Amino acid sequence: MEKMKMMLVDDEERFLSTTKKLLARKGYEVLTATSGSEALEKLITNDIHVVILDVKMPGMDGIETLKAIKRTYPLVEVIMLTGHATVESAIEGLKSGATDYLMKPTDVEDLIAKAEEAFEKRKVLEGKIRVAHTRSFMKSPREIIRETSES
Repeated sequence: MEKMKMMLVDDEERFLSTTKKLLARKGYEVLTATSGSEALEKLITNDIHVVILDVKMPGMDGIETLKAIKRTYPLVEVIMLTGHATVESAIEGLKSGATDYLMKPTDVEDLIAKAEEAFEKRKVLEGKIRVAHTRSFMKSPREIIRETSES
């Protein structure tokens, strides 16, 4: 069974190192990035399932980063994280494809629960894609009978 791989994206390095250590102790594989552009670079070479993404960052903010992630990696689940939550930013994040929204400081157990939910959602989507892909190669019983009777 595939293990969830996460990426934490936040401009606060102390938050990144502390949270990464806590998640690693619980057996999770975690990458970190201090900016949206760094996160996008790491997504190129790493198979990440869930991104925990800070909304307020200098340069490319969380909403811009979210949109770029969803445009290039639509199956990557993104959970927005902020200490400055507003209804507007929550709505914009969810409209742009975020799976969920958490407030800082967040309990690591809550973060894990949300990440696990997002990972399950991704696995369901991947399963549906596999079924659709398989069906595109399979013939229906009618097609098989028609081909048999035509031979």
